[in-house]
Amino acid sequence: MPAGAADPSSNGRAPYEGERSVGQLFAAATADLSALVHDEIALAKAEIRADVKRGVSGGVSLGVAGVVALAAVPMLSAAAAFGIHALGLSLGWSFLIVAGAYLLLAVLLGLLALRSFKKIEKPVRTIEGAQKTADVLKNARPRPATKEEIDRALGRIP
Repeated sequence: MPAGAADPSSNGRAPYEGERSVGQLFAAATADLSALVHDEIALAKAEIRADVKRGVSGGVSLGVAGVVALAAVPMLSAAAAFGIHALGLSLGWSFLIVAGAYLLLAVLLGLLALRSFKKIEKPVRTIEGAQKTADVLKNARPRPATKEEIDRALGRIP
């Protein structure tokens, strides 16, 4: 807008030199707000990216630790069997006792898992919501109501 021209949204006076109109102020505020939102999103992405990197690093470390621990199981089993053998039992019975201990541990962990699975309940609220939606859709009409149906619904026609 040229200097000295009247702003249509103003009270008829010409703006002073360097003064901005309401539209210009609104546009500037909108641009500033948009830039602020974009900056906030960029900051959130940067923070999340750093957390994801830390999480991946921790997950890899945990995976390596699990592999090392899993590799140690046969060694510890053999050591336990030879330890029992050192107490005076034959080597066969020693390994059988260690295997039995592992089977007992597996049964106990399986029972704990079964107990946890039995506590799982069906999603009652979701099922009820889906049934209500299905009921509404069953009664829905695929076409607009006729004038007669509208009049009957409003009680104008018996």
